[in-house]
Amino acid sequence: MNRVRSGILSTFLLLFPTSLLAQSSSAILLKPDRVFDGATGTPHDGWVVLVKGEKIAATGPADTVEVPKSTKVIALPGMTLMPGLIDAHSHLLLYPYDQTSWNDQVLKEPVAERICRATVHAKDNLMSGFTTLRDLGTEGAGYADVGIKTAIQKGIVPGPRLLVTTKAIVATGTYAPRGFAPEWRIPQGADEADGDRLRTVVREQIRAGADWIKVYADLPHGPDGKPRPTFSLEELELIVKTARDAGVPVCAHAQAKEGMKRAALAGVETIEHGDNGDIEVFRLMAKNNVSYCPTLAAMEAYARYFNGWQPGKPEPRTMLTKRQSFKAAREAGVTIVNGSDIGVFAHGTGAKELEMLVEYGMTPVEALKAATSIAAKSLHMEEKIGMVKSGLLADLIAVEGDPTSDIAALSKVKLVMKGGVLYKQP
Repeated sequence: MNRVRSGILSTFLLLFPTSLLAQSSSAILLKPDRVFDGATGTPHDGWVVLVKGEKIAATGPADTVEVPKSTKVIALPGMTLMPGLIDAHSHLLLYPYDQTSWNDQVLKEPVAERICRATVHAKDNLMSGFTTLRDLGTEGAGYADVGIKTAIQKGIVPGPRLLVTTKAIVATGTYAPRGFAPEWRIPQGADEADGDRLRTVVREQIRAGADWIKVYADLPHGPDGKPRPTFSLEELELIVKTARDAGVPVCAHAQAKEGMKRAALAGVETIEHGDNGDIEVFRLMAKNNVSYCPTLAAMEAYARYFNGWQPGKPEPRTMLTKRQSFKAAREAGVTIVNGSDIGVFAHGTGAKELEMLVEYGMTPVEALKAATSIAAKSLHMEEKIGMVKSGLLADLIAVEGDPTSDIAALSKVKLVMKGGVLYKQP
């Protein structure tokens, strides 16, 4: 009889993942010292949040929230409850280049190994408080991000919500790996296409499961190795139009002014990096409602890997230029979204980007909004995530201290909930 019961239970668990079982359990009441709702500038002292199933059922002062009798209560003394963090520029299939070079990861590691690593990275990011990632390219691993996304959705592995771009698109001869004899055709880290073929590649990536299309609007190529435009304005417009016809937005890697300008004019929705942007191009972005992911933490990582820079030493030119471009972006009024390029630096340390946003001039509240409500809106997910608000998905984290006054509190994540399921708690 026990064997029969065990068999029935095993079958049940296979058919109904644990995440679904958790969602069907009784309500959960979270009682922190304060709530940062992702929208207002001041945290709400004495607020509570009631979660039922996968959504937030109610939030407000403790004496105004009606709590069912069977509710599980989780006290969070000394903590701030807030929306789960969003990183709009991640690479789950990469890890720091001071451990293994980008070339070796792409050329020498089997895709199966890279996927195994990516599932570990996904869990690390979730446990550090990031409940949503936009993953911007598999770097030679094909459509692996689509499978990782569905494995997370099905509860096979824990991880953040994912928006994926699959292979990304580069102009022929502009990407990497490079530096090999010209007679050898080396597999590239993204889809190469030009001219009318861009339409086909965009449609193929969308069919494969891309939520966004990523295009490299410039790259270091040519005799001097400086970032230069890789696509004409007409080619970029073709990419955007083809994707838009399918209801898919486009983002662009662009480091220098001309690439950024063409991308903004073509209709992309976010621009990544913008290392050499000036006030003029950022004003164009603001005018055209193009958001900006600055990837500050990745830039610092590159300085450590390739310039030998260490904190406390004079900053190399790349870092000084980045400070100037970030200042110009703020002066221009462009929407800044938290996007770190995590994978270039260690997964599970995404709070570093928010710390650098503050170091570079944002207030803690501005940085927090860039990783919650503003990021959600830029990713077209504001009706699902990004705020502590009744009716939205219960993607919530609790941190020790108050990140609205000390952004470093984000490194002390004590509770993680995604879709009403607890993954970490005190």
